[in-house]
Amino acid sequence: MLKEYEIKYVGLDNGEKLAYREAGEGKNVLLLIHGNMSSGMHYLPILERLPKDFKAYALDLRGFGESSYNSRFDSLKDLSEDVYDFTTKLGLKGFTMVGWSTGGGIAMQFAADHAGVADRLVLIDSASYMGYPIFKKDENGKMKLGEVYQSKEEMSLDPVQVAPAAAAMQKKDFAFMNWIWDATIYTNKKPEAEYNNLYINETLKQRNLIDVDWSLACFNMSHMHNGYTQGSGLIDKIDIPVLSFWGNKDIIVREEMVTSTVKAIGENAKYVVLEDSGHSPLVDCPDRLISEITDFVRGV
Repeated sequence: MLKEYEIKYVGLDNGEKLAYREAGEGKNVLLLIHGNMSSGMHYLPILERLPKDFKAYALDLRGFGESSYNSRFDSLKDLSEDVYDFTTKLGLKGFTMVGWSTGGGIAMQFAADHAGVADRLVLIDSASYMGYPIFKKDENGKMKLGEVYQSKEEMSLDPVQVAPAAAAMQKKDFAFMNWIWDATIYTNKKPEAEYNNLYINETLKQRNLIDVDWSLACFNMSHMHNGYTQGSGLIDKIDIPVLSFWGNKDIIVREEMVTSTVKAIGENAKYVVLEDSGHSPLVDCPDRLISEITDFVRGV
């Protein structure tokens, strides 16, 4: 049976309200940042396996889950600043930030902008430090490499990566969203029915898909242009220990996206391949994932 966690809220200076759940009472703190098409509830496998010497906060980002969505946003930095205000309000410092997928980009932005707040960074099948460009499609839905959208409005009409998912969220179409997850995320293992129902219903609460997709495409901490934006070079400012995972059956994030990020961060980044895992190691190999994370935090 699913364990229930109390939903708490933190009001931010910008008028938004972030929902979060917490587990554990230990001294080692994990701040869990979810990805696109998800919420903090997708971190249940970590909350349920948390060792006694750990405490975790799983928040819902702006426009996801139970959090507010009073204002639209244009960048992952907007979301990372929400997270920074969240940590300030709760007095969190010296924690390990865990970012899954899009959450990895948000966590990297946070680490670069706010040195000394987080002690360590864990990336789980993370978006690249050069973002996740969405290219235009031809009349058959085939990707037109190198051709990018000029605005959010134009991107919102993308017939493959954006419009169908946005429509499913608007219509609360459980069956179609379940098909998307089965086809793209659960390429190795599918969660038990009770968990799957919870996760899909959490995904359907998302109201900001266009903002997130645009922000991902424009995200660029490199020194190069990614097709959408010139890089900020902020990747050089990440100087804390980093543990980066990639599942070898992930069809969303390619291995070179992860390895190039690890290389750009430098020798303080460790790369771990998770065998027989897709884009959600949280489902495919949660025991190994929590073991690797806790060893990393403890310095084992």
